[in-house]
Amino acid sequence: MASVAIRYARAFAEAVMDFKLEPQQVREELRSLVALVGTNADLRHVWESPAVLQEEKVRLLDAITQRAGFRTPVRNFMAVLMEHGRVAMLPAIAQQFEKELDRRLGFVEAAITSARDLSPEERSAMEAQIARLTGRKVRAQYVTDQKLLGGALVKIGSMIYDGSLRGQLRRIREQLSAE
Repeated sequence: MASVAIRYARAFAEAVMDFKLEPQQVREELRSLVALVGTNADLRHVWESPAVLQEEKVRLLDAITQRAGFRTPVRNFMAVLMEHGRVAMLPAIAQQFEKELDRRLGFVEAAITSARDLSPEERSAMEAQIARLTGRKVRAQYVTDQKLLGGALVKIGSMIYDGSLRGQLRRIREQLSAE
């Protein structure tokens, strides 16, 4: 199932880049569409139902996208998902689309956990350091966890950089117990 979501996401990201669409605008429209389908069970049921004619689904889609002001590529992408019975996968596809779009635009997502709230200057310095490390622009999400005692824990993809005081104490403990 994940590979199907990745395939659709890559194809849509490629279309966004090929047609030189505004990535952030497409991202926001897709998020709105995901939210709409996620909060409206009747709409989701109609779009997922094999009993409803494709033409009726598309007419409803057209009314919604026109009212919301969505661009044609977003409308067309949703029509493809409906045609191939992939509406239920929309949240997973949208999530993969955002990751693929970030990759193509040279962004890396970093989850930064610190013992306390970081000041804007500290956040900026942290993001600059991550950008130097990865060679990519950083899109960071910040969380505080007082159990870290101090420092920060940075997760980029599957890599974890532990610069926390708790992590340093754990490494010292491991070194002492190995001796």
